[in-house]
Amino acid sequence: MAKQHRLDKLAWAVGLGLLAQSSALVAAEEVQSADNQELEEVVAVGTRLQGSAAAVIEERKNQAFVADILGAEQLSRTGDSDAASALRRVTGLTLVDGKFIYVRGLGERYSSARLNGAYIPSPDLTRNVIPLDIFPASIIESMAVQKAYSPDMPAAFGGGNIDIRTKSAPSEFTAGIELGVGYNTAADDGYTYNRNENGVPQALKDAIVRYQGDFSIGNIVDRDNLVDGDLSRAEQATAINNMLLKSLPRDYALKDESLDPEYNVKAHWGDSFEESFFGGNIGFMLSGGYTNEWDFEERFSSVIAKEVKSDCSTKLESADDVKSSCFETFKDSKVTIENERYNGTFSLGYTLGTHSVSAQQMYIVDNEDESEIAISQSPAGSSTYTIVGDGIANRNHEFNYEERQLNVTQFIGQHTFMDYWGIGADWQYTESKATTDIPTNVDFEFRDRYDSNGAYTGSEITGDDNRVIMSYTDMEERVKSYGGNLTLPLSFESMDVELKAGYDFSDRARVFNTSSFAINNSAGAGIEINDGSQSPLDNSSYLSDGFIDDNAILVDFNEPTAPDADDYIAAQKIDAGYASFDVLYDQWLRISGGVRYEEFKQSSIGTSSLIFDADDLNTYYDPEKIEAGTIIEDDWYPALSLTYIGSDSYQVRAGYGETVVRPDFREIVPVTYYDPLTDIRTFGRTGLKSSPIKNFDLRYEYYGEAGNSVSVAAFYKDIDAPIETILKIGDEDYSATFVNGETAEVYGIEAEWLQDLTFVTDGLFTSGNITLSDSEASIDPAFAGTLTNPTKRMTGHSEYVVNMQLNYDSLDGMHSASLVYNVFGERILAAGVNGRDDAYEQPFHSLDLVYTFYPDFNSKVKFKVKNLLDEDVEVTQSDVIVRSKDEGVEFSLSYSYEF
Repeated sequence: MAKQHRLDKLAWAVGLGLLAQSSALVAAEEVQSADNQELEEVVAVGTRLQGSAAAVIEERKNQAFVADILGAEQLSRTGDSDAASALRRVTGLTLVDGKFIYVRGLGERYSSARLNGAYIPSPDLTRNVIPLDIFPASIIESMAVQKAYSPDMPAAFGGGNIDIRTKSAPSEFTAGIELGVGYNTAADDGYTYNRNENGVPQALKDAIVRYQGDFSIGNIVDRDNLVDGDLSRAEQATAINNMLLKSLPRDYALKDESLDPEYNVKAHWGDSFEESFFGGNIGFMLSGGYTNEWDFEERFSSVIAKEVKSDCSTKLESADDVKSSCFETFKDSKVTIENERYNGTFSLGYTLGTHSVSAQQMYIVDNEDESEIAISQSPAGSSTYTIVGDGIANRNHEFNYEERQLNVTQFIGQHTFMDYWGIGADWQYTESKATTDIPTNVDFEFRDRYDSNGAYTGSEITGDDNRVIMSYTDMEERVKSYGGNLTLPLSFESMDVELKAGYDFSDRARVFNTSSFAINNSAGAGIEINDGSQSPLDNSSYLSDGFIDDNAILVDFNEPTAPDADDYIAAQKIDAGYASFDVLYDQWLRISGGVRYEEFKQSSIGTSSLIFDADDLNTYYDPEKIEAGTIIEDDWYPALSLTYIGSDSYQVRAGYGETVVRPDFREIVPVTYYDPLTDIRTFGRTGLKSSPIKNFDLRYEYYGEAGNSVSVAAFYKDIDAPIETILKIGDEDYSATFVNGETAEVYGIEAEWLQDLTFVTDGLFTSGNITLSDSEASIDPAFAGTLTNPTKRMTGHSEYVVNMQLNYDSLDGMHSASLVYNVFGERILAAGVNGRDDAYEQPFHSLDLVYTFYPDFNSKVKFKVKNLLDEDVEVTQSDVIVRSKDEGVEFSLSYSYEF
């Protein structure tokens, strides 16, 4: 309510700030002289600590629909470096792969994110949803997680909507700098290589057109009209092919060396001043940051045997282990990762009375370079080979460098017209672009030899195709988003009414291209590339000019032939309008609701680099294919929320809403890709339908003194035609695609609290939340592929999520500390197939410690220990670990100074 908010927020902010530290002030007065400077210092601590948390709770209390708020001070207290890691502290939220947020146990497709209320593009290659790790905590003012649908939210609302609110231009001078270093116990040593970032060589680009994607010897002879001379036609074509191969970067030798520690720097500068022409205020903010971080992980992955005996072996150290192995294939990997992130933001704002406008330019870059050394054995696959049994293993050296960028230009306005019934108006216009480039994606495959003692004796490339695959990918997505809202507050004798109407528009387009080149051993027989005298780390540098000239090594363009595709283009347009009301009757009953109309259009079509004539064009852009990859729908999405306000200390909410979840761009295109969450080869599928959802929420909230609060909620979601992943198993690996299930439901309860613990000691308080839930999805057996369980828990759903914090601030305002704990229940990472059990990601107990020292009002020293318990990430099937990854314990130290 507009009237209620104007009166209540200031009173609550002042009252809670005073109450939160009343006991601290009394104690301070008993042991210190009544020095004004000291009193100011204690009050500042109160605002920083519990007062800030209480203010966030007050904002949540005044929301018409169930929402959770994370403020900048809470982000600082937990020490989280980005939006994704911070959001896992919110009730019912879990973090997957460090990027995606699952709300109330629902996968990332059931959550959506906006930036200051605007749609923005995703730099993720496989999903429409935004990987939230791309937003650094330093640019965030607050994050609102709305878990009950309201008409001003997008209709694509499953578990919740996340609105990231960035820091705006200040009202007074501010400037600061922060320097930090970090160290991970698992990242002492790792592997480095000479990265090439040039992308596809021009010679190969020209050759794709010249030879229409076919680099075979016969096609080169025909296209170039070669004739016999000093060299035969075949020899001339081979030389041309070799020339194309030599244009590729080929030296990928690995080096074993010490890794640099993490380091980062952040800075900001802002100010405001009055202009005399209109009498308004102009403010600006310039901020930026840079982070470089190295990590090293030992990983294990496998395909479990179809029939797992209770005494099967999880090791391959003896002949008996091989005979009784739990696995068909078994892979050990050593992975080195370098993350380089930098960002810059410029904000400019103008305020005149009750009107304000602002402009913001944001630029975020997130680069990741990963190298992997993998040793694979197959005790029971389609072909069997083990070190202990055969003296053989497969070796892969993989390199992947990915550049993600997000560029956002945004204009925002807020206006209140006091002379016209207090009408409020707000609007935003945003243009944004996300790009992902992969100029390095290389996979070398070798056959290693070992002696009877398991010692390495050499490597060869077998007489097969695809001994090396070099791929190049680029994706660009643009979004234009604009919208506005009008608010009319009305007051009557016994009730206040707020009427609201708005419009949302977004226009989204994505272009995805990938080019892959296969390097083949055309001799048909193995070729030794290391006789054991060199380190196997040098294997991935064997493609020298001399080796190519002396052996039958050829390159080919690895593009699927028509009508298959590995590229796609996609577009999406959403037109939406809504009307809502918010009524407060006699200060005890609040009724809020409304309806949203949304017209949704989306089209995705597979395409190819092998389009050279009209026939090719008609093959890929056949009208039936375009229609199969198109979704056009419009609908009404109502919402209603009832709040009973028993007193200032408690209220009860009940809510209902109808929403929808829609397929991603790539899911409705028959294009193959590897899902980064599961590392499984995945196929898009035409004909997927949207999933309508009915949402029910009930919540009790209690608000005590000094910001203490408790809330308990129940929720239920009924999902029609849920989009689920189905798996199939090939010779030695899985593949996946998508299907609409029949029905699904999610239900559970969640509790949250903030409690002062001054009865234990002054300055101590605790906060946290617990969610208990369950889900079930049913898939028609006719479409379930080879799934073992057509009726199962929803993929990614956890039956419990726990977040707890123990916080302390000293009375003198010089110290604060937080012990932060998070755990989620086991969740299905991939459904079991061919009689195999489902694969469950096991609970990860995350315990972090954050300590902050405030030497004075201007400076701050922060020390953080992450993953104190030194937990590993594990996935099990039939109680056997089939995947694991070590995380290590991470230490970081930072110093910041505010001028």
